[in-house]
Order: sequence, then C-alpha cells, then structure tokens
Amino acid sequence: MPRSTLPTDSETAILQVLWARGPSTVREVHESLDDRDVGYTTVLKLMQIMLQKGLLTRDESQRSHIYAAAVARAASEARALGDLRQRLFGGSTAQLVLRALSDSPASPEELEAIQAKLDGLLAERSKRQAKGGS
Repeated sequence: MPRSTLPTDSETAILQVLWARGPSTVREVHESLDDRDVGYTTVLKLMQIMLQKGLLTRDESQRSHIYAAAVARAASEARALGDLRQRLFGGSTAQLVLRALSDSPASPEELEAIQAKLDGLLAERSKRQAKGGS
C-alpha cells in the first residue's frame, strides 16, 4: 500500500465503491455511497486527498475526471488485517480467527470455505516438509 497508515473509514468507503464499480467519476462515487448525508464537494475533496496519498489514480483525458483505486482490494485487506492482528492479538493469527469465529458464527458455506483453506494450507506445509526432508 502506498502509505504507512491505513485508509480512514471515509476513504475505505470510497475505495469499496471503486473496487465494486471500477473507474468512476466523483458524481458516480457520490451517488454510490451509502451515506446520503455526505455532500458532493466533501467526496470530491476526500478523493483529491486520496489522490495525493497515492490511494487513487485520476484520468484527466475526459471532461469529467475518472478516478480508480490505486490499491488492490486484497492488498488493502491484508494490510488492515495484519495491522489488526499485530495491535490486538499480539501477532497471533489463531487468536484473531478464533475471536472472529466465536463472536460472529459462520454460515455452513463459510465454514466449508474455511475448512478448505485450512486443508490447503496443511497440504502445502506437508509438501514443503517432504521436500525439505528428502
């Protein structure tokens, strides 16, 4: 991620719109935001700040400038999750996952996806150990 701190809540809301819609004008982002109390000029100013921070890119070739997320959703999620894991769980992935599962029960489909991910990680670890032991 291009900056040392995480995006603010308002910046994250704008990024989520851009990740979902793709490159968009300020008006399109403003209309897509859930918070209808936020004015157009506020969204414009936030997006200009995000551009300066390296969170957005801007195409000025058209009359209405087109903004796009400069950070991938997966990279942003990984950074935020890593920050949370370090600050609140002492770096423990297990504690973070156990807390998430105990506070908000997962659906059967989510549990299947989690199990599949764990199975894949265990298989990958077994392969690495077998190569290292050979």
